[in-house]
Amino acid sequence: MSKATRFAAIAAAALVCVSASQAVEIQTVSVSNPGNPADPRYPDPPVASFGGVDNVYNIGTFEVTAGQYRDFLNAVDPAGSNPYGIYNSAMDIIECGCQITWSGSTYDFSGRPSGTEADWVDRPVNYVSWGDAARFANWLHNGQPTGQLTGDPAQDAGLTEDGSYYLNGATSDAELMAVVREEDATWVIPSEDEWYKAAYYDDGGSVYYDYPMSTDAVPNNGNPEGDTGNSANFDDGDDTIGSPYWRTEVGFFSLSASPYDTFDQAGNVWEWNETAIGDTRRGLRGGSFSSYLGVSALHADYRSYNGLPSREGDYLGFRVAEVFEQASVPAVSEWGMVTMALLVLTAGTLVWARRVPAML
Repeated sequence: MSKATRFAAIAAAALVCVSASQAVEIQTVSVSNPGNPADPRYPDPPVASFGGVDNVYNIGTFEVTAGQYRDFLNAVDPAGSNPYGIYNSAMDIIECGCQITWSGSTYDFSGRPSGTEADWVDRPVNYVSWGDAARFANWLHNGQPTGQLTGDPAQDAGLTEDGSYYLNGATSDAELMAVVREEDATWVIPSEDEWYKAAYYDDGGSVYYDYPMSTDAVPNNGNPEGDTGNSANFDDGDDTIGSPYWRTEVGFFSLSASPYDTFDQAGNVWEWNETAIGDTRRGLRGGSFSSYLGVSALHADYRSYNGLPSREGDYLGFRVAEVFEQASVPAVSEWGMVTMALLVLTAGTLVWARRVPAML
């Protein structure tokens, strides 16, 4: 099919097709002001600065939740065979885990130590590797399909192994470090610049803040003062909430938004980003409920070097971003074919309308 014919077919189909609703809704905010300058204050290494992004994109308002990840697991691995390790039993076994349980027939929260399922679903997922996050992004890119992962990357391409990232069965650190964002990617792990801009950049004043709560003031962990507008879930010698939940529900600190109105880019769980640091690490930003670094990990100048891409832990989670291809303007011949398709559809609609009796 030629490019022009394909463009016309897509345009015609768009007039008569209604997309199915998706099971998992990712709430996003738009990060605009393309071409903003990078933050020059804290380069690491000295030749690098962060936050400059040339395009408009969307980023998750919240971290990916345990409930959303549970739905992903049930969509692609209903038999619990787990060929790519996207489920870690520590989620259920370890007290600080997000309590997603493989019950023998489904993924649920039946193994939770207390409370109801509703008490667990809106807290960020943890015990996820960079590879797990990339597979979740591929699943979103592919339209949230359902099926059973087989362990054969060719058969699983439409589920988790291709999409925004060509994973092709990659699970080792070396294999995951070789993975790059594809040109037609839609849902992705944000790059370090995309993550950093959403967290720290104020387009109104064209300034970067030190903390992702739109401030340079050192934040508190909400215990016992509650949300002061500069609060996050981190360990400052005293836990924000402690056992059994440890992680606050996403958006819990509703007064403490970033300049773009994201939440929890400080604290809760460290968030993977896409950027390779050297040959063996992927980026992590934002700190966590359990970090011994305390408030320092929330600061714009802190960049973690601990991100082996296969690593999973109670402190590791992620959020996703949505990126857009710059659509090319159709050539004259292509516009002609689009116009013809629209005229055919319009003519058909008029004929149908004349044959249907008027409704009284």
